Amino acid sequence: MPRITIDGTVYEFEGRPKLLQFCLDHGIELPHFCYHPALSIPANCRQCLVEVGMPVIDRETGKPKLDENGQPVIQFMPKLQTSCSLDMADGMVVKTHRTSEKVARAQRDNLEFLLINHPLDCPICDQAGKCPLQIQAYKYGPEGSRFEFLKVHKPKRVKLGPRVMLDAERCINCTRCVRFTDEISKSHQLTIIERGVKNYPITPPGVEFDDPYSMNVIDLCPVGALTSIDARFKARPWEMSATPSITITNAKGSNCYYWVRDNLIVEITARANAAVNGYWLPDEDRLDYHRFNENRPDGPEVRRDGRLVRVRWEEAYDRAAELLAGIDGRRILFLGSAYATVEDNYLLKRLAEALGADTPVYIPHLEPGHGDGWLRTDDRTPNAQGCQRLGILPVDEALVRSRLESGEIQAIYVLEDDPVGSGLFTAEALADIPVILHYYNTTNQTLAVADVALPAATVVETVGTYVNCDGHAQRVRPAKAIRTVNRVLMQEIGKSRLDQHGTPYDRWYNEKHQVDCKPSWEILPEVAQRLGHPLRYKGPKYIMQEIAETIPAFAGATYEAMGLEGVRLAEIGAEV
Repeated sequence: MPRITIDGTVYEFEGRPKLLQFCLDHGIELPHFCYHPALSIPANCRQCLVEVGMPVIDRETGKPKLDENGQPVIQFMPKLQTSCSLDMADGMVVKTHRTSEKVARAQRDNLEFLLINHPLDCPICDQAGKCPLQIQAYKYGPEGSRFEFLKVHKPKRVKLGPRVMLDAERCINCTRCVRFTDEISKSHQLTIIERGVKNYPITPPGVEFDDPYSMNVIDLCPVGALTSIDARFKARPWEMSATPSITITNAKGSNCYYWVRDNLIVEITARANAAVNGYWLPDEDRLDYHRFNENRPDGPEVRRDGRLVRVRWEEAYDRAAELLAGIDGRRILFLGSAYATVEDNYLLKRLAEALGADTPVYIPHLEPGHGDGWLRTDDRTPNAQGCQRLGILPVDEALVRSRLESGEIQAIYVLEDDPVGSGLFTAEALADIPVILHYYNTTNQTLAVADVALPAATVVETVGTYVNCDGHAQRVRPAKAIRTVNRVLMQEIGKSRLDQHGTPYDRWYNEKHQVDCKPSWEILPEVAQRLGHPLRYKGPKYIMQEIAETIPAFAGATYEAMGLEGVRLAEIGAEV
């Protein structure tokens, strides 16, 4: 197997990998700006320079020449090489800044050039605290500046489009943003103009940067030249937690981080997962966080004298069980949800079975033409396939309307959906039958006819599993606290600083931003218990373990197996 020596350590490799990526994969830090593993390699930032040499070959024997110690004689190239574009070769010897003063000096001098015209915006820059230029200047750059002239000024606060702001003075011309629009999104909406120290990225004349994936350039930008119009000046990285999870705007389940400050979601950014979304995230996913902060319910309610009244959770459970207890299970319609987790739908299915009801069905939410064959889908729900793998199928709208009109349906149990808002039923049609509703937001139109309203935890407040349109099962974790947080959630919740989490003891805690809701995997067993059908589990982990062991379509989907990147399940109907 070919070998390479990096700073005196020998590594084996296969194929012809690029040196920089190989180093990064093996925990060897090499500073760089323009390189990105998903983009082409222009090698224009010159920050990843290294010394490279190869063994001297004896022309007569065809073997490497040896020195007096019996070691191969290495002939180093006269100039430093960019490691991002360098193919590795058998016998290659590499010196990085750790072992070569020449390399360290080149990196230091290169950073001095990059900083000559870079403005001292760190105190007000949104990138400060997570800025590669800031970090590398500290680790590899000069101790001070020798520049004594006025810096070159460029356009500031330029709206490239509805979602991205440009500050051209900060740009170091890595060209990542332009390459993204040329190679990944293929919108070709950005280009570099001017020359030398005056150049910067901009849209061509008459073009607006409205690419549905435009905000990915914000993640790509290493210096804060491109920032989010929506998130500018809202919070600093050290004030927020970043919880790994998935987005729920569609069936792709792209991996993301939910950023939280004061127990509010303030930003959503991409999280790399080669099996799902690569390094990217649609803009619609990034801007979807408002639903987690606005119009949230605060505690359960029951209908008394024609209006909903706030009650304790125990009273709400009692009332829900009372409404269901006197009805033949075959006359209760259980509506699962492609918004809810696999665990929640499984418990609803078990409750329906215990009461002798039909298997729950779910309401599809399709928007034809919305999908783009990449990270956006026509299906606007995150867990339709999870429902189908449980045997919870799309609702036959004509059939259930007919059953409702004929009086065959005498009660409806809705899990985290909105049958009125979706058009399945009218509010008038549900006015005279009991409706038990798990819901996220007070904008839910079914709330107006609900007899028991149970506020459910959203994807950023619960623990559970979703299965995307490709059959990839993924876990979610709570990013923010709810008022009735239990031990399971406390163990999983992200920290709002390195030493704290979102509790009343945290300096960033804000009590008015905590709502009184519960995960449905906690609500359903309470209702079932009152109906004489225990559904107690230690937590969602054990629910999912039972699902993986008893339902072939979920084989292997344990919490341990899913980890942070999920696990690909066998196709529905395939042998497992």
